[in-house]
Order: sequence, then C-alpha cells, then structure tokens
Amino acid sequence: MATIGQPNLPTGGRARVVIEGVEPQIDGGRYPIKRIVGERVVVTANIFADGHDSVSAVLLYQQARDSAPQEVPMELIEWGLDRWRGEFQVTELAPYVFTLQAWVDRFKTWRKDFEKKVEARQDVSVDLLAGIEHVRAAAGLANGSDSADLLKWLEELTQLRARDLPQAIRSLLEDQRAEIVEKYPDRSFSTTYAPELRVTVDREKARFAAWYEMFPRSCTSDPARHGTFKDCEERLPYVARMGFDVLYFPPIHPIGRSRRKGKNNDPVCTPADVGSPWGIGAEEGGYKAIHPQLGTPDDFHRLVSKAHEHNIEVALDIAFQCSPDHPWVKEHPNWFRWRPDGSVQYAENPPKKYEDIYPLNFETAEWKELWEALKSVFLFWIEQGVRIFRVDNPHTKPFPFWQWLISEVKREHGDVVFLAEAFTRPTVMYHLAKAGFTQSYTYFAWRNTKRELTEYFTELTRTPVREYFRPSLWPNTPDILTEYLQLGGRPAFMIRFVLAATLGASYGVYGPAFELYENRPKDPGSEEYLDSEKYEIKVWDIERPDSLKDLIASVNRIRKQNPAFQRDQGLQFRSVDNDELIAYTKATEDLSNVVLTVVNLDARHKQSGWVDLPLGQLGLDPHQPYEVRDLLSDARYLWHGPRNYVELDPHILPAHIFLIRRRVRTERDFDYFI
Repeated sequence: MATIGQPNLPTGGRARVVIEGVEPQIDGGRYPIKRIVGERVVVTANIFADGHDSVSAVLLYQQARDSAPQEVPMELIEWGLDRWRGEFQVTELAPYVFTLQAWVDRFKTWRKDFEKKVEARQDVSVDLLAGIEHVRAAAGLANGSDSADLLKWLEELTQLRARDLPQAIRSLLEDQRAEIVEKYPDRSFSTTYAPELRVTVDREKARFAAWYEMFPRSCTSDPARHGTFKDCEERLPYVARMGFDVLYFPPIHPIGRSRRKGKNNDPVCTPADVGSPWGIGAEEGGYKAIHPQLGTPDDFHRLVSKAHEHNIEVALDIAFQCSPDHPWVKEHPNWFRWRPDGSVQYAENPPKKYEDIYPLNFETAEWKELWEALKSVFLFWIEQGVRIFRVDNPHTKPFPFWQWLISEVKREHGDVVFLAEAFTRPTVMYHLAKAGFTQSYTYFAWRNTKRELTEYFTELTRTPVREYFRPSLWPNTPDILTEYLQLGGRPAFMIRFVLAATLGASYGVYGPAFELYENRPKDPGSEEYLDSEKYEIKVWDIERPDSLKDLIASVNRIRKQNPAFQRDQGLQFRSVDNDELIAYTKATEDLSNVVLTVVNLDARHKQSGWVDLPLGQLGLDPHQPYEVRDLLSDARYLWHGPRNYVELDPHILPAHIFLIRRRVRTERDFDYFI
C-alpha cells in the first residue's frame, strides 16, 4: 500500500514543523489501536514550529486496502501547549491507517500580521501585494468552483488596488474568501508524522455481547445419556430468554482415551468416564472432527442455524493441545517434545501432571507447517459457520504465532472475534491483546472490594490500555469458582453478576452452574468445583424456582435498552460513604442516556449510604429535582441535589440500576422527565 498523504520533498532544513506526542498509538505505532464500525478515532498531538509563524495541520486517513486517502483539518485545542485535535469515523469492517501532516502556513501568517498592521493604521501597500500573491498561488492549486472564485477575486483585487486601496484592504480581510485560500496551502516544506498508525476495526459484538458457556454433552436429563447437538437445540429458547447472544461450547472434538481423567480429575478412570473435552483427539479425528456422541456435521450446522433464529451466535473453544491419541502424534511426531525415555512430553505444572495432554512444540524445525495446520483449524470452523472463538491458554504459545494467525484469518474474514483466555501476568495479557486478540479475559473474578474494583476498572477504561484491550468479564468459569462465590451463596452470585454485566460491555457466565449458583469446591482453598463438569456429564434442573435466570434476563434486557451499557469508556466511579457500597455511572457521549448502578458488595448484610453525584457533569440542573427509576424493581424516586440515600439488602436485591432522567418544565408549567 502506498504511503498516505503527500510524500515529503527533499527540503533539507526547510521543514520547520515538529509533530510529537501523538495519541492514540500503541508502542510507537508497532501495534494497531482497536475500534468498532461506526466509532470515531480522536487523534491529538503536539504540533509546533520555531518562531511565531502560524501552523496548519491535517489528519490523513484511509482504509488500508484503499488507495484514496482522505484528510480532515485539525484544530488547535490548547494554544499554550500546542495541542491539536482531529478525528475521523471508521465506517467499514476493514483495517485503517492514519497519520498527521503539518506545515508553516504562509497565508495564515501573512493575514494575522496584516490584520494587526491595518488595525495599527500602518502603511500596508506592500503587504497588500503579498496578499494578492497568496491568492494567486491558491488559485493555481485550486480546482472546480474554488478555482473560479479565486480567479474572480484576484481580478477584483487587481482592479481595486489601482482605484480603491481601502476597499482592496477590506476585501482581503473577508473571512469567507480567506477560507477558500486556506484550503490550498503550499505544503512543499510540510512534515509528515512517521510511522503510519493502524486501526483494527471489528463488528459490534466485539464490544458488546453477553456470553453463555454450556457443555453440550450435559444437555440431557439422564447422567448416563450423553447430550447431543439436537438436545442443545431444545436448550436454545432457555438461553435466548435470559438474553444471551453468544452461546459458547467447550471443545466439541473427539476425546482421547489414553490416560483419560476420571471424575474430579482422578488420574484413574473407569470405562463409564467421559473424560475432559480439552483432551483433544482420538481415532475418530482431531481438531476438525466432532465427538461422535454429540452428533454429525449436519447436526452442528443445524444447531448453528437454529441459534441464529434466536439471535444467538455459536462460539467454539479452540485449544491447541493434543491427547496421546490425537492423529498428529503419529503423523507429525516432530510437532511434539520427546523425553529421553522415548515418550512424548506431557503437560505439567509441577507438582501437577496432565498426562492426558501433549503440548505442541512451537520450536520444531517444522514450525511453518505447524503454523499452517493450526491456521487451517480456524478456517475449517469458519467454513462451518462459526465466527467467534474462545482460545484456550494462548499465553502458552508464541506471540508471533498469534499475531500472524489472527492477521491471516482477519484478512479474509474481518468479522471473526478472538477471545483470549489468559489468566496470567498483566504484561502477557496486554501483549496478547496487542498481538490481535479481539477480547480478553480479566482479573475481574478476583477483584472484590471497592478499592480493587475501582483501581482495576480505572486502569482498563482510563489509561492507554483502553485503546487495545477489550475486557470480557467472567464471574465464574469451569476452572474458576472463587472464594467469594463459595462463601457468599446466592447473594454473592447476584452481586457478581450485576457487577460483570454493568461494569463491562462484554461479559460471560458458565452456566447452568451460574444461575443455579453452584458453589461447592472440591477441596478447602481450591477453586475447582466438586464433581466438576469438566470430567462428567451433569444434569441441571434449569427450571428450579430459585434460579437466577429471571434476574439475568432483566439485566440483559436493561443492557440492550440502554446504550450507555454498550461501551466501556463511559464508566465513572462515584463517591458513596460506605466501603461496602460501590457506585458508578455510565453515559453516552451526548448524555442522552445516563445510568447509575449501586451495588452492595457485602453478600451477608444490608448496607446503606449516601451517594454523591456531579450533577453538572451528568447534564442535570443542580437547582431542579430529577427522577431516578430503578430498572430492576421499577421503583421511582425523586432526588434533590447531589447527595442521596440508598439501602440494599443482598438477600432481596443487592443492586440498584437507576435510569437518571432530568426534569423539564413545559410551556404549560407541567413537570415531566426525559
């Protein structure tokens, strides 16, 4: 692709403008920022030159596959700091690039000085000639109607200079005509910022979605009968009624039999044990095969189609690890590590051993063939109608591999979403996001106190991290049953659900364990479930009367009805005088939708406090009352001033989700709220 904008001429020392402090950019432009179709890219930079000459600047952008760049004038927003601003909107599901160009603007400099001289009543006859030359130069660069207008003006100025000098001066000071000249500056000595900065553009579901994880083999009423894709079809209305739009399955491939794990991760299994779906590969096939007890490829295609009828997308887990029975172990032995005793190196995290899993050897001399084979796995499932993938443990595979693979896939399938399941060090999690992962798991599950939540989400939404790291909040997973959920019971699950669904635009739960608040740990101090579904078929009573499904449905409906919940950047924490209560607002940029969420973090006791709101920042008149409507209970309150009282019982409902509506007085002196 050609460099956007006009290339710099060999100006030597004549390019006088400096462009620095450009934001947003990631690691000096090494990685792209992320946006969703329809979002804006707001660019700021320090732009200045030596001396007192005026400077002009433009923001240049284009689709990476497009040869026609577009430009937007930048404006000076902080004069004393030389801070400039420009923006453009990404309108297509395609990569974009952008850069900045700036130059000393001779016409603006001349006009600024000309106005001062005229005001001081100095002789400006020579300056007038210079102004006419600026108009002449612009006319030579202009086209269309602008060219005609400038040539006409040039003729008028020439005549006026000869017979009516004051009128010529007044004409040169006309703003409307000067604006035409400013459109055609001499950029011979311009400065273009390098490197070009990139934007990855994704579809809306990359930003806003509610995920529901479910084991298809457990869609059964009999623990002795393996669930099927057809059974999953029958579960779709249930998932849809709760308001989820992504249905995520753990691996659906054949499960290895050698060293298969028994119930509760027992290294000894019985013939009846179904094994872990993450022990991928058997004689029936590997990553491109379906576990025969789940159904056929046609059954899978039908399920994907039926899910779409319920406005649900099916997401698949891609876990690049093999059981000892995976065909690759025999077909490509060099893709694995071998121990001195002639056996394949299994996965381990000493003292833990995972003998049912063989990691891939990314340092093999056949790494190119391995990379291509793994890419083909994604392409295969894309052909089957899948566009969303949760990737298991990506941090145990090389970063360059992911950067290459995601780039390759998205080049032809820009709508694909990659979710990184990487509960690891912050630097590693963030680097995976930079490498291309669309969304990322977070530390949300272990952030429980007001201080922990406030600090963490401020980092995610108010620092440069927000430009590339899209958080996906999961209060539980098949691997994670936190101490908070174990000890807090049903109220704890309600609390963590409301937090996940309102703090983040994208969240997920592992169900039906979540809505049935399954909280029995395998051992004290362990985050493993007792009788974990990872190793056995579970029968869930999804119609249990104490299920949280109605609360989940209500919150998901609220999220869809209120645009403020559909992005992360509008999050602002608010003061409340009780550390067991957390309060935060989310708002659209135009403040047309403002919501206040207050959550009791104490799963055992009723808590109360006073919430402080900055009314002016929220578009509210501090001298007028305003209505807050609890979208969970439909209760309505008339609040006065910035400080108001709240009380929450976790055993009833541990949260308020208030829609804030300002008061308006009509011509008939009615009061109503909008």
